[in-house]
Amino acid sequence: MRVMKLIVGLGNPGRQYERTPHNVGFDVADILAARHGGSWTCERRFEAMTAEIVVSGVRVTLMKPLTYMNLSGRSVAAWMSKNGGEASQILAISDDINLALGRLRIRADGSHGGHKGLLSLIHALGTLGFPRLRIGVKPAGETLDDVVDFVLSRLKPGDWERLVECEEQAADAVEMILAKGLTAAMNYFNRRS
Repeated sequence: MRVMKLIVGLGNPGRQYERTPHNVGFDVADILAARHGGSWTCERRFEAMTAEIVVSGVRVTLMKPLTYMNLSGRSVAAWMSKNGGEASQILAISDDINLALGRLRIRADGSHGGHKGLLSLIHALGTLGFPRLRIGVKPAGETLDDVVDFVLSRLKPGDWERLVECEEQAADAVEMILAKGLTAAMNYFNRRS
């Protein structure tokens, strides 16, 4: 089992993006830092906030890139240049407009699926071969005319409460990945949600 070294929560910096679907990656990183005593530090060389945590004996870096979503790969590439490791040791956490609100999907690799943050990571790493945890943000029965406007806007209160529950489950999923490996987490969470 290859041990994760870097957990990247994808999102956008700034108060105007807080509590929006596009920032679920940041939210999950914050949950993990709070659960495991991580303290956020601004790392200018990585253009990111980072925190170190230990989960089930595994030391891992949490990252929230400050480059804005479309350039997230720049932060990851800078971190990899200093710390080494393989793309398969990076876990990216992102929203997914193609998944129903509250669903989790863990994959060992794959395409960007239209997500600009994942696309940036793929370009920076030169491979599709890094794990990702995608969090569904599409409310049931809604047709989205403007996807960009939706992911950068606040959700209705009931939908937001459901998403917050899902973010906690996503943090549980990351903990299982670190404790038992990617396959075990995929088998449990992909079916469960």
